[in-house]
Parts: sequence; structure tokens; C-alpha cells
Amino acid sequence: MKDHLSLFIMVDACGWEIVKDHSFLQQVAPHRRKLESVFGYSSTCVPSILSGRWPDEHRNWCYFIYDPANSPFRSLRWLRWLPTAVTGRRIFRRWLTKFVKVQLKFRGYFDLYNIPFKYIHLFDFTEKKSPLKPKGMNRGPNIFDLLEEKQIPYFVTDPSQPEEEHLRRLLAEIESERIDFAFQYWAGLDGLLHMVGNDSPEIPLKLDHYDRWITQVMTAAKQHYREVTLHVFSDHGMANCDRHLDLRVKIDALGLAMGKDYAVVYDSTMARFWFLKPGVKERVISVLNTVPEGRIMPDDELRHYRAYFDDHAFGELIWLAQEGVLIVPSHMGERPIRAMHGYHPTDPQSYATLFSSQPDVPDDVTHIPHIYRLMERAVEDHASRRAGSPQPSAPTP
Repeated sequence: MKDHLSLFIMVDACGWEIVKDHSFLQQVAPHRRKLESVFGYSSTCVPSILSGRWPDEHRNWCYFIYDPANSPFRSLRWLRWLPTAVTGRRIFRRWLTKFVKVQLKFRGYFDLYNIPFKYIHLFDFTEKKSPLKPKGMNRGPNIFDLLEEKQIPYFVTDPSQPEEEHLRRLLAEIESERIDFAFQYWAGLDGLLHMVGNDSPEIPLKLDHYDRWITQVMTAAKQHYREVTLHVFSDHGMANCDRHLDLRVKIDALGLAMGKDYAVVYDSTMARFWFLKPGVKERVISVLNTVPEGRIMPDDELRHYRAYFDDHAFGELIWLAQEGVLIVPSHMGERPIRAMHGYHPTDPQSYATLFSSQPDVPDDVTHIPHIYRLMERAVEDHASRRAGSPQPSAPTP
């Protein structure tokens, strides 16, 4: 029997409003807390958790940015000549995404989404490395760099595998007693919420499903380790989308030329603009100020939420939708979905969660980047315990 196992399990989109009245993990992790998320999507939430830093520090924010000089997608521009009945189909985009990811040797999450092939050569993609790997951040280290440095044997989820395989592999590592630290990442709740919304009766069933899995993991861990600590957390919540906004048609009405006068990425809840000619910014602002479903984020507010970038790499102007408003069609999708995240961090459905088996979680763990402190403390504790002991076996990828 080994000495100690630290378990960190992330349940994507398990927001505070979704679980606050549910008995989720009451038996194995009864100490729960509401956490403020960061401004952005999972593309920034997950790196913030894994590094303990904010978007303006690690620079993993939104995926697509205007950068024609460094775009890796120039070879795809010919696809604009294919009929949209083909290129607009999700199955076609999924197949092409897999092919392009291999060709470009991207290691992180990648999706072409709904970026028009006519304009795809204008954009670069920011997650070329995987934040779930050592040296996987755009800037600075993450928890896996620390685990490698301290030579702590660990398990981390392989995102390419289904959730059931994640569970099977984690249980196998626990039963073999090969690891001291585990980071498990389950994304199934996020996908389900996008499809059915947070009021669906399917959501409590999914939470019960995870509760059984985590209880199974804890039971196995206690059979093989004298001490087990468990932290379960999320990156953000999820808001039902009851209002749809076609923002693109309002901007198109200005008669400006994409790629010549301006560039824009229409995310699901944000529109991010770059301005290429004098006077264009003022014209776009005049239109955005007439749209009651959202607002332009002031620079001071972006600085407060650590999502302001001096080089404007992610956009010179950020327009944010109100909670519950979905930009559709957008560059993320042509069709509505039931629920979405990526709203203001203080909107009710944006808050994340932390569940712990330990009653002594520090009071200053209030935001999702602070979860890193718990992981860092666990790694340092394992390093102290192992001081003077034989070198550990190689980490489990």
C-alpha cells in the first residue's frame, strides 16, 4: 500500500447554479465552494486552472486571431469554391479538422468550426500545444512542468479517449500504485448542457453518473493508498440561450470589406474586431451601440478581469453578449444550441465550483486560477515525502 494519492478531477461546465441544490459528491467531497471563473471560454479557463495564471499572463485566450502573416490555413482557401451545402456541413468540418490537425502537427484542442474558407487565410489558431502536457502553455509553465521537475509520477487524461476509457485508465493506475498525483478531465457534462440546457432532467442524471464514478475512484484509491485527498472542480457554468442575435447582418449592413477594412471573429457570445483602415472603428462602434443584447467591454474592465492584451492580438474591440444571448450564425456555428458559456464572469450562470474531501481549503481560493495552488501544494507535499527515497518511475502520459 502506497502512502498518499492526490486526486484532482475537473467536470467541465459543472457550474454553481447547476449543483448548488444537488447532493453531488456529498459523501466523498462534502466541502463545497462557489468560484469565480475567468473571462473567456474553456480555451482560457482550463489553462488558467493548470497554470494558476490569468489570460493576460499565459495568453491562452480565444482560439482564432487575425494574423494573416502567420496563418497556417492558406492552403484551405481553395475550399471557398465548393458549395456551402458541402462545406457548411458539420460532418465535413469534423473530417477536415482531423486532417488539418495532423498535417499542422497541432497538439492541443483544434476545431475549424465555422470560419468561412473565403477568409480562413486571415486567421491563426492559438492553441497549437496542449495545456494538458508539459511545456503546453503559450507562455509560462503549468502543473505538469512542476510534476516533471519534482519527478512525481502522475496520471493525466488523454482528451482523444472517451470518458469511460479515462475512468478505466485512472482505476488501472490506482490499482497498480504507480502514481502519486492524478488530473482527470471529464467534458461530457459540457456537451450535454450545450444540447439540452441546464433545466433538463438529463442533467441530474449525468451528475449522479459522475458521482458514482468518483465514488468508485475513491473506493479503489483507499484500498491502495493510506491517505487520499480529492478535489473536484469545474471551469465555468452554463446559461440557457433563449435569445438569438444575428450580429453579423448588422455589421455587414455597413458595406465594409472583411480583410480590407476590418476583421472580425464572431464567437458564440463575443465579437472581436480588428480595424485595418482609419474611421472604420468609429462606424462599427456606432452600430454596436445600437444593439441592446450586449455591450462593448471597456479596456479598464478587461484589465480588471485580466483579459486585456497590449498588442490587441485577440481583438482591438470586444463586444460581449448578455447572459442567455447566443450569437447565431457565428464563426462557431450556423445553428442555435440550447446553452452556452463565455459570458461575463459575474453573470449568475458563469460561476464554477470546487468540491473537496478536505475541510481546510484556504479561504483565498476564490477564483478558478487558485485551484493551481491546491495542486502545487500537493506536488510540494509529495516531493517532501519522497525526499531521500529512490527515484520514481516515469510519469504516465
